[in-house]
Amino acid sequence: MKKHFLFIAVLAFHLCIHGQVKVENLLCENVINPIGIDITKPLMSWSLLSDKRGTSQTAYEIMVSNDMDSFDVKKLVWTTKKIFSSQSVHVPYLGATLQSGTKYFWKVRVWDNFGRVSPWSVTSYWQMGLTNKEDWKAKWIQIAFEEDSVNRPSPIFRKEFTITKKIKSATAFITSHGLYEGAINGKKIGDAFFTPGWSSYNKRLQYQSYDVTSLIKSGGNAIGVTLGNGWYRGPVGWIGNKNIYGKELGLLFQLQIEYSDGTKSFVTSDGSWKSTIGSIRSSDIYNGETIDARKEKVGWLQYGYGDSDWFGVNVKEFDNSILVASYKELPKRKESFKPLKISRTPKNELIVDFGQNLVGFVQLRISGSAGDSIIISHAEVLDKAGNFYTDNLRKAKQQNIFVLKGNGIETFEPHFTYQGFRYVRIDNYQGDLKPEDITAYALYADLEQTGSFNCSNPLLNQLQHNIQWGQKGNYLSVPTDCPQRDERLGWTGDAQVFFRTGAFNMHSYNFFSDWLKDLAADQTENGSVPHTIPNPFIIGENNDGSGSAGWSDASTIIPWDMYLFYGNKRILEEQYSSMKAWVDFITSKSKNYLWVNGWHFGDWLSYIPENDWQEKGARTDKQLIAQCFYAHSAELLAKTAQTLNKIDDFKMYSDLSAEIKKAYLNEYVTGNTRLISNTQTAYVLALHFDMLPESMRPKIIERLVQNIYDYNDHLTTGFLGTPYLCHVLSRFGHTDLAYKLLLQTDYPSWLYQVKAGATTIWERWDGQKPDGSFQDIGMNSFNHYAYGAIGDWMYRIVAGLNPNDANPGYKEIIIKPQFGGGLTSADASLLTFYGRVRSAWKIEGDKINMTVEIPCNTTASVFVPATTASLITESGKSILKSKDIVVKNEDGKVVELELGSGKYVFTASMKQD
Repeated sequence: MKKHFLFIAVLAFHLCIHGQVKVENLLCENVINPIGIDITKPLMSWSLLSDKRGTSQTAYEIMVSNDMDSFDVKKLVWTTKKIFSSQSVHVPYLGATLQSGTKYFWKVRVWDNFGRVSPWSVTSYWQMGLTNKEDWKAKWIQIAFEEDSVNRPSPIFRKEFTITKKIKSATAFITSHGLYEGAINGKKIGDAFFTPGWSSYNKRLQYQSYDVTSLIKSGGNAIGVTLGNGWYRGPVGWIGNKNIYGKELGLLFQLQIEYSDGTKSFVTSDGSWKSTIGSIRSSDIYNGETIDARKEKVGWLQYGYGDSDWFGVNVKEFDNSILVASYKELPKRKESFKPLKISRTPKNELIVDFGQNLVGFVQLRISGSAGDSIIISHAEVLDKAGNFYTDNLRKAKQQNIFVLKGNGIETFEPHFTYQGFRYVRIDNYQGDLKPEDITAYALYADLEQTGSFNCSNPLLNQLQHNIQWGQKGNYLSVPTDCPQRDERLGWTGDAQVFFRTGAFNMHSYNFFSDWLKDLAADQTENGSVPHTIPNPFIIGENNDGSGSAGWSDASTIIPWDMYLFYGNKRILEEQYSSMKAWVDFITSKSKNYLWVNGWHFGDWLSYIPENDWQEKGARTDKQLIAQCFYAHSAELLAKTAQTLNKIDDFKMYSDLSAEIKKAYLNEYVTGNTRLISNTQTAYVLALHFDMLPESMRPKIIERLVQNIYDYNDHLTTGFLGTPYLCHVLSRFGHTDLAYKLLLQTDYPSWLYQVKAGATTIWERWDGQKPDGSFQDIGMNSFNHYAYGAIGDWMYRIVAGLNPNDANPGYKEIIIKPQFGGGLTSADASLLTFYGRVRSAWKIEGDKINMTVEIPCNTTASVFVPATTASLITESGKSILKSKDIVVKNEDGKVVELELGSGKYVFTASMKQD
C-alpha cells in the first residue's frame, strides 16, 4: 500500500513538472455513468485539465467496450481512432447498434495544442434501458380487492424469489400509474422521491432504472412496492380535478439479473404477486398524508413474511409504447434544518420555526399511547400578531397526520406528499417538544449546483440566497409556480421568465428537455400551447386554457436559450416542430400580421397602487405585449431554422418577423414616437425585442428612463417586463439606473422582500405589507421564483459572465462586468461543460482588481476598465509583456483582452490619463 501511495506522489510530481494534460468529468447524456438510457446515439462530453495557460484540444480518441476490464480491439463496439477536432462536448456515439439493457464502458484521450497527449481517462459507463416495448417482460398489475374509494389508501405489493447462482449484476426497471416506492429485502431502491415523476402520463410515462446488485443476496429475497395517488389520480390544481390520467393505480416492475456464468433471469410483475394496504391510509399532494402505524405490516419487506391473508393482483394490459426512459434529475432529500425556535403563539399554538421557507417535509420522533393522533400543519409565514397563517394556501390543507402504534419512540415522515413551509404547527402533542425530535428536510430535483454569486452588499447576497431557494422549492418534478397552495403547476410563463437565471444556478438541461417534450405532447392539434405543462385541464373549443403571449412562448424561448447556454443543437432539433406549430398558430389567429385574437395574462401582477388605478397604474395593453412576443417567437424560429440549415424556413420566418414589426409600428406607435401604453413594460419589450427602427430607440429609452423617474426610481413591471428591465437599461447605457432599481429597499422592489425577512422570492412585490397585513389571499405565494429572474442580470452584468452567442455553450466566453451601485466587489462562477468559469472584481481606491478563470479548450474576451492597456498588469507584470494575453481593442474606457485558458489576476488604474 505504501508503494502505491509513493507511486501516486511521484506521478503527481511528474504531471506538475511537465504540465501534462488530463481528461476528467466524463458525461454521457449530461450524466455521470447513467443507467437506463434509450437514446440510440448518446452524446458524450468531457473536460480537460492542465496547469498550462492557453490549453486547447486538437484531437481526441474514444473507445467503447462491452467489457469494463478490457479495451482489446476484439471487444470494442466502437472506436473513433484519432479524430482531429476541438470538440469535447456533445460528441455523438456512432458505433454499432446499442443493445437493450446492456452496459457499455468508455474512455477518452486527447491531444492538445502543445503537442501533448493525455493519459486515457478513467473508465466510465452507461447502461441502456429497455429500448423496445417488446423488451418489457413484466405485466401491469393492480390490486385485486375492493378499495376504500373515499380515502384511497396506498396499496402495497410484494413478491419473493430465490437466487441460487453467483450474481454479476442486477438492474430493476420500474414505473407506475401513480407514485411508487420500491424496496428489496427492506432496503429502498434508489434514493429518489415521487417516482416516476410527473409527466403527460397518457402520452409519455417515464420509467426509472436502478443498479440493485448490492440489494440482492444469495437465497431468498423479497420485493416490496408501495403506491401513492400523486398527480396520476389525486386532485390537481385549484379546481380539484381527480382521476385525470386514470382511476386505478398500477405497477410495472422488471428485475433483470445477470449471473457470472453469462446467463440471465428475470423477476417481473405478474399474477403471482400479492397485494393489500398498509399504514398509509390516505395520501394527497396538496392535503397531506395520514399514516396509522398500528396498521403497519411488520416484516412485509423481508423474505419469509407470511402473506397468506393478502389478496392477489389483477393483471392488466396497457400500451407500453408510451414508456420512455427517465433522464431528468429526480427529487431527493437534501438539506436538513433543525428548529430555529420552538414557541407558542398568542393563540397558544405550538409552532416550530425552521428559519427557511423550504419545500419538503418534517420528520418527527415521538413516543405516546397507541391511537394518539399527531397533526402537523405547515405555513410559510405568521400573521402580524404572530399567529399561524394558512389563508394563502386556499384549499390545500398541507397537513400530515401520524397515528402512533404506542411501543416506544416512533419516527414518522410522509412518503407521497410534500409541503411548502417555514413554520409548522403541531397539534395533540403531549409534553415538551425538543429540537432533537423534529427535523425539516428539503426535497428538490437533484440538479448539480453550477452557479455562485456574492458581492459586497449583504442584501444582494440574501437576494441571491432567496432566488436559489425559490428555485429549489419549485424545481421538484416539473418547474412549478409555487409549492404550497392548491396549485403547484408547471406554468409556462413562470418557467420561461426564470429559465436563464435557473440555468446559472443549476444544470437544468435534462430537467427542461424532458419538460419541453411534455409541452410538445400536450400542445393542441392547432399548435396552441397550454398555460400549464403537464396540462391537467380540459381546453375548450376556444382554447381558453392555452395560447397566452409570454406563457406559450416558452415553446420557442426556452429551447433557444437552452441552445445558447449549453451549446447542444439537439434541443432545437427535438423541439423544432413544436416551435413552428406555435408560431403558425399565432399567424392563424392574426390579421394583417397583428395578433388581435385570444386571451392573454398580460404583464401579470405589475404594480398597481391601491385606490389609484387610473393615474399611477402600470397596466400595459395586452395586444401590444402579444405583438412583441409574436415577433420574438418568429425571430427565434428563424434563427433556429438557420442553425438547423432549414434555409426556406429561415427566409419565411425572417420575413414574417419583419412584417410583424411593421404591423406593430403602425398599430402601437404614434408619429411622435409614443407607445399606446406609457409603461415600463411597453418600453422594455419594444427595446429588448428590437420592435422599432434604430432611429426611434433613443426616444423610447428616454421615455423609459423618464417613466422610472416618475415613479421615484422604482420599477412597476410585472412577470413579463421584469426579466428584461435591467438588461435593457444596461444595453442602452443606463446601468447606473438599473443598479438604482436593484438596490431600492421599499415597495416595489426586490430588496423590500429581503428587508421584510423573506428567504425565498414572493409572488407579489408586496405579499406582506409594511404594516404586517397580507395581499389578496386568493393569490399570494411566498415562494414563487418569477421575479427572481433578476439573477440573470446579476450574473451577466454585475459579475459579467456571458456566453458568446456566435459560439454558444461557453466555448467562447465574454467577461464584461459593469460596475455601479456602490458595490466594491463581486465574485461569480459557473460550472460549464468545459470546466469552471469565474469572474471576480474588487475596487480598492483608484484601482480595480479582476480575477478571471477560463477553462481549457475555451477562449475568452475580457473587458478591463482602463483608458489604455499600459495601465493594466497581470500578476504584477504589464500585460504588454505577456505572451498569453492579446490586446484586442481599446476605446478609452475599457480594454478588451483575448485570453486562452488559465487563471489571470488583473490590476488596472481607474484614473483618467
